[in-house]
Amino acid sequence: MQTPRLKIGTRSSALALAQAEETRARLMAAHGLSETDVEIVPMSTQGDRIQDRALSEIGGKGLFTQEIEDSLLQGRIDIAVHSSKDMPTVLPEGLHLSTYLEREDPRDAFVGKTSAKLTDLPHGATVGSSSLRRQAQIRHIRPDLNVIIFRGNVNSRLRKLDEGQVDGTFLAFAGLKRLGLEHVVTELMDTERFLPAPGQGAITIESRVNDARVDALLKPLNHEETFIRLTCERAFLAQLDGSCRTPIAGLAEVKDGHLHFSGMILTPDGSRLHRVFIDGAAADAAALGKEAAERIRAEAGADFFTSWA
Repeated sequence: MQTPRLKIGTRSSALALAQAEETRARLMAAHGLSETDVEIVPMSTQGDRIQDRALSEIGGKGLFTQEIEDSLLQGRIDIAVHSSKDMPTVLPEGLHLSTYLEREDPRDAFVGKTSAKLTDLPHGATVGSSSLRRQAQIRHIRPDLNVIIFRGNVNSRLRKLDEGQVDGTFLAFAGLKRLGLEHVVTELMDTERFLPAPGQGAITIESRVNDARVDALLKPLNHEETFIRLTCERAFLAQLDGSCRTPIAGLAEVKDGHLHFSGMILTPDGSRLHRVFIDGAAADAAALGKEAAERIRAEAGADFFTSWA
């Protein structure tokens, strides 16, 4: 039996597998490979197994990556495919985010059961979300709502919504599109008032540093504009915190070599919000993200992150 040329590690959820399949299809197209040349290796992570607590309580984003990264470092897989928004800003030594596929629509999608729009929900309605960022923005827009932790994969959250456990929930529009579930969306959130997570909508590939064979296979897959946008957003995130413990939002866009970035930080209860806008050359993406973080931290004040920790 022929040994696969490349092994892709991924979480075992339907969305993660769809992202791994997209990566495999792009590798096949770029290099004339067959499916047997590229094996997808699904894995269970601690973040998938623990569903009864908020991520901020049990260790943050790294819970979705540790087992996969261990396999990557030990050579059991060659690359790992992730949702960019799930990736911590500090990676294990010897690994890096080497490649970004072209970004899908980064917006958040509201899926309502009793009302189609967030603003139309009745007073005191219950909205479920596992994201501190989404929870904080919901509370900022509608402080009267009952916002609860709502863990699980896309299909399980939609099932809970259908069962009436909540009146509405939020999901990444990109994920719904990749699963062919665009039809469940009742409202697409305008990024002017509901800012997405840094990296939302982008698939990233993690690989070993200085792995020449893998680097050569991945090179044709990297989407330069997405790489620039994510470089800015992740620099913003890294300078502020980069975990699941603080509500941070950010979106970079590139037009004609010029980068436009909007960032936001909130308190978890949504009562305090600060926003920053910055523009500059796309080549300065990392520096712009860092500068935006420094500006918003200065505006918020030294007590902002510590007053509710």
